[in-house]
Amino acid sequence: MRVMKWSMIALAVAAGTSQFAMASSQDESKGFVEDSSFGLKFRTLYMNRDFKNGASNNQSTPNKTRIKGYREETGLSGTAIFESGYTQGTIGVGVDAMGLGMIKLDSGPGRTGNAMFAKNAEGEPEDSQGKGGAAIKFRLSDTTLKYGRQFVASPVFATDDSRLLPEVAEGTLITSKEIKGLELTAGRFTALSSQTGMGKDSINGKSTPGLTSANIAGATYQFTDNFVAGIAASDVDDYFKKQYINANYTLPIDDNQSLNFDLNAYRTKDQGQALYGELDNKLWSLAAAYSLGAHKFTLAYQQSSGDTNYLYGVDGNSTIFVSNSIQISDFIGVDEKSWQGRYDLNMKEYGVPGLSFMARYVYGDNIETSSGSEGKEHEFNFETKYVLQEGPAKDLSFRLRSAIYRANSAYNADYSNDLNDVRLIVEYPLSIL
Repeated sequence: MRVMKWSMIALAVAAGTSQFAMASSQDESKGFVEDSSFGLKFRTLYMNRDFKNGASNNQSTPNKTRIKGYREETGLSGTAIFESGYTQGTIGVGVDAMGLGMIKLDSGPGRTGNAMFAKNAEGEPEDSQGKGGAAIKFRLSDTTLKYGRQFVASPVFATDDSRLLPEVAEGTLITSKEIKGLELTAGRFTALSSQTGMGKDSINGKSTPGLTSANIAGATYQFTDNFVAGIAASDVDDYFKKQYINANYTLPIDDNQSLNFDLNAYRTKDQGQALYGELDNKLWSLAAAYSLGAHKFTLAYQQSSGDTNYLYGVDGNSTIFVSNSIQISDFIGVDEKSWQGRYDLNMKEYGVPGLSFMARYVYGDNIETSSGSEGKEHEFNFETKYVLQEGPAKDLSFRLRSAIYRANSAYNADYSNDLNDVRLIVEYPLSIL
């Protein structure tokens, strides 16, 4: 699951904004240097997972003993992103480059396992890590082609950024915005580096070779100012094929009130060598959100059906655009049904801009388990965030995330142990160019 969820409406709004921006047209290119940007982002992450009921941390120390209790780690990361403009002419050419690095501030062989640091041969977390990459890009009119290492945010192939460093994909992505309101995408990716992997291709399991190739395609269309819909599909070699649909509609009530509906659905079927095993799953969610000034109230329902649960990972650990994918659980068990209640508060309306709160509860049941008993799970999340609005540290943010996850014994055995999860995230983005 991800720290931050993106819906198709967010992608479409971004696409629509670029459609109307003069700088998005190759005809208006100012040049390779003139349109370039360079930014830094620093992130400090403290993460504590406290396992309950005698559950093990599941980490082996050098002497091969098991440590019960908790995982607790702290790290600091820095990300540097350079994005050039495009050269002038019919076909513009540009370059994007990234440099990523992190250092361990606190961890240990018995407390690691939060996917923050890679481990050395002795089972101890690495003190520091780094990776980088670049991509070349071309633009013709309002169509771009990018080849190389990049971040991807497609609902059928999405890189994750929920720890210190993001996943990085390698491949080709074509994005076309030639028709007002319509965004078309197509891509082929041949490598995916994990958040702790410094190599080119490190997304793999104990018995799987990792990503060999993933072909994706998608379309998003903004029918009106208030209604957007999208479709996407992927073909991940020797793993599975996925199809996805989304529809998002906002009903304005008055200047201070609105009602939003968001539908997301996946269909997944194994193919080729079926390296994740046999897969046959349908997953969908429907959320309704009522906004009233500073307040937003959300109700959501999600259902998984088919012979298996929903699976992702080799196609990026953010490839799950559904309502009930939250801090710990995704609520995607076999035949699982889940309900969510959520409340958001923006303190800007009360004279404290930059401060926000969120609380949500999700309950899932009807899960088919290996024991034959019905699986049940539930999770409570609380989050608060503050972003400095002005001054020399403008945009510095502090974010506290807390989760309490519990499941019955039938689902504990199949999925996860009960745990409490606390994270403190401090971020500082800095624009140089």
